[in-house]
Amino acid sequence: MSDAPPLFDAAFAAQFDALLHWRRDVRHFRGDPVPRAEMDALFDAAACAPSVGNAQPWRFVQVEDAALRQALAAHVDAQILLAGARHDGTARHADYLALKLHGIDHAPEIVAVFCDEAPVAGHGLGVATMPEMLHYSVVMAVHTLWLAARVRGIGVGWVSILDPVAVTAMLDVPSGWSLIALLCIGYPAQDSATPELERRGWQDRQNWRDNRVVR
Repeated sequence: MSDAPPLFDAAFAAQFDALLHWRRDVRHFRGDPVPRAEMDALFDAAACAPSVGNAQPWRFVQVEDAALRQALAAHVDAQILLAGARHDGTARHADYLALKLHGIDHAPEIVAVFCDEAPVAGHGLGVATMPEMLHYSVVMAVHTLWLAARVRGIGVGWVSILDPVAVTAMLDVPSGWSLIALLCIGYPAQDSATPELERRGWQDRQNWRDNRVVR
């Protein structure tokens, strides 16, 4: 790769804005597989993310075992029911139960993303006062992977209604790894620039200006 900076012209800027608006959390996937070369390209992109001290603490676990996938889906389904109890007796309860909150059962690829809490790389730079920066670095890698996927017409869904301790045990990873994300990856059954939760009336997009504070 050349050291000369590329020209990001107005056309590219417009496409980048479109990419941000079309990056959606996908729960409905087609059945066709994601080619291995495409998955490798997503991991290559994720590895370009910024990280504290250049520690690169992200660790990717691809779930290919069918029984393990079924166990993950069953766990998440149970956690969804438990989490829904907070809406018991409210008008939102039926709406919550109608939502599809994961695609583990049919997404072509399941990837768990962990943070190595004591990476050799980086030599501890930048984490003495804010150790959570390691986690933030992994989140940046997830977001970078997400954008790279959307460019390729691939969808990503982030499953967050789960017990991270239980999922970590199920995946049998090193003890120093912390779960950051469980991702469903595949080709979307339907594309939309509008978030599914907004389409279903759960939550509209807020205006960032309403949440800005100037000091």
